[in-house]
Amino acid sequence: MTRGTYSWEDLRKQARQLENEIDAKLVSFSKLGLGSTPFNNSKSNGESAHLLGENFAFESGSSEIQQLLSKLTDVNSQMTEVSASQAPSAALQHTLQRHRDILQDYTTEFQKTSSHLQSKKEREDLLGSVRRDIDAYKNDSGRNRRTDLYLKENEHLRSSERMVDDQINIAIETKEHIANQRSNLKRMQARVNDLASRFPVINSVVQRINFRKRRDAIILGSVIGFGCILLLLYSQR
Repeated sequence: MTRGTYSWEDLRKQARQLENEIDAKLVSFSKLGLGSTPFNNSKSNGESAHLLGENFAFESGSSEIQQLLSKLTDVNSQMTEVSASQAPSAALQHTLQRHRDILQDYTTEFQKTSSHLQSKKEREDLLGSVRRDIDAYKNDSGRNRRTDLYLKENEHLRSSERMVDDQINIAIETKEHIANQRSNLKRMQARVNDLASRFPVINSVVQRINFRKRRDAIILGSVIGFGCILLLLYSQR
């Protein structure tokens, strides 16, 4: 996205438009690989064509979402610069933080979905490779294929390890995201408790002010009454 001089409202419109586009792309992206035809193990020409379509959709969808996330990141950066040049405002900072949170959520969701689809593709590739190896072994009439099978089995084990590592990484990222949310909730709770602790102090100050007002009124009334009595005594002489 080419940087230029944009107003706050223009940048907000761009951010909302990009957020809507990313949301729609993520919905379509998450539906890849959910059909009856897997990523691999296709036999007919029609299934092969569908496989190529799935792979192309995965690559193109991933590239488009990455570009949109990059544009949204740039817009958020410009919004931060514009907000710094304006008068401090709680509403403006809240809006800016909201757009940052949306960008973070979309980025996390894209990474999780992409990792899930990639793991599924690798798993189905592994299953398809195992089936092909079994079929080749059954059709082999005389040659000894034990060594090749051992080597391929070793490769399959490594692929399985990679898939397990990917799942562990996804779990770690999810745990970190939950920990961040917990930290945010703790900060919000601390602010609420701080405000709640201030209210008794405010009430105490108001009560003291009212007490002093009543005391001053009583003293003033006593002085006026005493003065009136002196005037009456003086007038009777």
